[in-house]
Amino acid sequence: MPSAEIISIGSELLLGQIVDTNSAWMSDRLSSLGVNLYYQSTVGDNFDRMHEVIDNALDRSDLVITGGGIGPTQDDITRDVVAKVTKRKLIKNQRLVNELESRFHKRGLTLTSNNERQAYIPEGSIIVDNPNGTAPSFIVEDDRGVVICLPGVPFEMKWLFDNKLIPYITEKFNLSETIIYRVLKMSGIGESNVDDKIGYLIAGSNNPTVGVLAHPGQVDVRIAAKAKNSNEANKLIDPIENEIRKILGKHIFGVDNETIDSIVLRILRDKNITIGIYEDVTSGLLMDQLFHSGPKSFVNGIVINDIDSLKNFLSDIYPNDNLTDLINSPLDMAKRLSNAIRIFSKSNIGLALHARVNASQNVQNLDSGNTYISIFDGKEYMTKSFPYAGRGNPDRLRMSVNAIDLLRSYLIKG
Repeated sequence: MPSAEIISIGSELLLGQIVDTNSAWMSDRLSSLGVNLYYQSTVGDNFDRMHEVIDNALDRSDLVITGGGIGPTQDDITRDVVAKVTKRKLIKNQRLVNELESRFHKRGLTLTSNNERQAYIPEGSIIVDNPNGTAPSFIVEDDRGVVICLPGVPFEMKWLFDNKLIPYITEKFNLSETIIYRVLKMSGIGESNVDDKIGYLIAGSNNPTVGVLAHPGQVDVRIAAKAKNSNEANKLIDPIENEIRKILGKHIFGVDNETIDSIVLRILRDKNITIGIYEDVTSGLLMDQLFHSGPKSFVNGIVINDIDSLKNFLSDIYPNDNLTDLINSPLDMAKRLSNAIRIFSKSNIGLALHARVNASQNVQNLDSGNTYISIFDGKEYMTKSFPYAGRGNPDRLRMSVNAIDLLRSYLIKG
């Protein structure tokens, strides 16, 4: 199996002006082809540093893919560097010149000398025509390995990769295997607990391999198998998935591209249940997740972030309540809020996410507050609390996922 390396080129990447999403996209494509990706690099528009990175890559990888630096500007020097690394002349390809002139003529423009630079490629290169842009891609087959130079514009790069490079790479390296992934998505359990329960599968995995990736409020377990085709790969994955489900099945809410909010909204829709939502510290994130997954089930919601507004809302629903006692008892407050939002929205169930944040801290993740979640259907409460709450995005996302997971548990139980 060949090894590959991706090199992203551009000083704007190092300065943080542009986020490199191209490498992640290509990594996924390469892995599905059965190509091992061992290195990724980012280098600025500097000849010597680019030369060093590409030269080192050819020494250790069978396939080197560069992204960026083949446009018309003075800092687009990838073609010059690759020519120097592979000890080739940089020559003007007249066919490319003619095609560039034709493109510019159709747009009522004149081909300038800087645009003509794009027609210069290392001698003996394989030209890869780019119908979506003016910068042609090219492939250099060196004694040490293959260098493929792609444009940095994402839609140009993706089209070329899928339509031109996958067939080339498959034939060039005689690829006869594919890699298939299956991701089991879990909630209500932490990464360390997942590792504790299925660590023996992770440590002993070869083909398939098993890995764990944590997100705020969610843990993904990825099973990857290599085989001649997808059917054979899935046969390898199935028994591993079955074993994981026996151990962690109650925590698994979905597979691959499924999200916990889409799963929950599907159950709400199937059972014809409507929901109203109250939240405070999460500032509408919970409602946003549920609304975009299934707006018909989400009836109404309220976001309140100050005590006076909270008192006004509750006093309208419960004019005789002692709000002071509720404020001092946050779990009871969450329960009362879940019923209040159910009444206010005229929905079947109410969900309240009420949190107490430690105002003295400014932590973005696992802040030392407390979260209280309550669901009420008019007959029975389901509640859960967590020893963290904060206004940072990771905490807000985790709190929202926890609330949706409790809703999932309620719906499954009900």
